[in-house]
Amino acid sequence: MNPTRDLPERFPAAALAAAMVIAGTIGAFVVEAALDPVTTVFWRCCFAALFLLAWCVARGYLKVADLSLRLLLRSALGGVCIVLNWVAFFAALKMTSIATTTIVYHVQPFFVVLLGVWFFGERIKFDQGLWMLGAFVGVVLASGLVADPLVTSAAATTDTSTWVQGIVLALVAAMLYAASTLIAKGLGGQRPEVTALSQTTVGVLLLVGFANFSGPVSAASWGWLVGIGVLHTGVAYVLMYAAYPRLTTPVIGILAFIYPLVAIAVDWAFYDHPIGVVQALGMLLIALGALGVKLGWRHPGHLFARRDKAPCAP
Repeated sequence: MNPTRDLPERFPAAALAAAMVIAGTIGAFVVEAALDPVTTVFWRCCFAALFLLAWCVARGYLKVADLSLRLLLRSALGGVCIVLNWVAFFAALKMTSIATTTIVYHVQPFFVVLLGVWFFGERIKFDQGLWMLGAFVGVVLASGLVADPLVTSAAATTDTSTWVQGIVLALVAAMLYAASTLIAKGLGGQRPEVTALSQTTVGVLLLVGFANFSGPVSAASWGWLVGIGVLHTGVAYVLMYAAYPRLTTPVIGILAFIYPLVAIAVDWAFYDHPIGVVQALGMLLIALGALGVKLGWRHPGHLFARRDKAPCAP
């Protein structure tokens, strides 16, 4: 037995919590890399693909007999959505703040429901509608555009139109992630690490013609870029995929919110962007709404009915 290999399986809650902590720091890595969003995502895909390729080969996940062309093509389609989601998310980070972008991004479970209605004719239950309504009120409050009595929002020091564009891009990123989630529903027969490898490979091919290779990249920036690819896309994803099958839905739903909490702490500690009462209330509404939809809560008085969903990680 390889104890190191088995650690995420033996301690799934700790593995998922660690993955969420890692995910919560991605905003700082993107800011410090100091490249445009497309170029940052391109290098993320490059380093992540190399890591995941090595991981899959070492674990024997790429045996031809175990691969399906149909599933690989489907995961590649989802990869287009994932990669564009990363571009939109990173662009939003540069236009708003790490905390604001991350909080707003977490409305993606509601877009899963809305896209399901649009493409598959699914019906929105009354209670789902209530949770979603509350969450979108939360988006308004969390946007940083509503005056706070105690704290000056980072939006106050940024051009309003730029800030609004950033909020819109965060919502676009959430919608693209939701689309990738729906596409991934048919990938149950494929190892998730193989899916992630195919998606990052698609990202390299998709963005190679748009990335900026003319400008100089400092040694420090290369370090941040490697971190985004290996740490946030490689290590974090492996930890999450090992943990998901071994945890209940309520535990997954609760641990998922370590991610925005860490992002808020990082933004406050390193960039002096604290959130105020209004943004905190907005985050609370989004969190309650997301849990309500993910776990199938019938209304605020029924907090233990549940439904299978998995959290997002940009």
